[in-house]
Amino acid sequence: MFPWVALFLKRSLVGYLIIASFVFGFLSAFPSEGRAMFLPSNLTASERQEDLAKMQPMLESKIIRQRLTDLGLNPQEISSRLAQLSDQEIHDVASKIDTLQAGGGVLGTVVVLLVIAILVVVLLQVTGHKVIVTK
Repeated sequence: MFPWVALFLKRSLVGYLIIASFVFGFLSAFPSEGRAMFLPSNLTASERQEDLAKMQPMLESKIIRQRLTDLGLNPQEISSRLAQLSDQEIHDVASKIDTLQAGGGVLGTVVVLLVIAILVVVLLQVTGHKVIVTK
């Protein structure tokens, strides 16, 4: 490859990244559009019982029970605090139980790191740099 081609590619890539970061920063300064919707005023007693029944297996799991015990709560205190929650708070927790992941979404983090590593390797190849690892 001719040296002037590598220099042109390097400068155009750096320029593109600078412009893209400024455009992204400028666009992220504006808030996105807001959306509104009607929410139910309160839940019925049967819906509250359904949500509590959905939360009960989660509260009885070993890990959560151990964590609550470490925080100094006994089963009676947990029940009394659960009774103090509003209908909406109980419904919010119960509706989000299904979306919880045990690993916290580790797969997404691994994919992002791999994409970043691939982009760095491609950038080094385009600019003509070489990485040599020695012991």
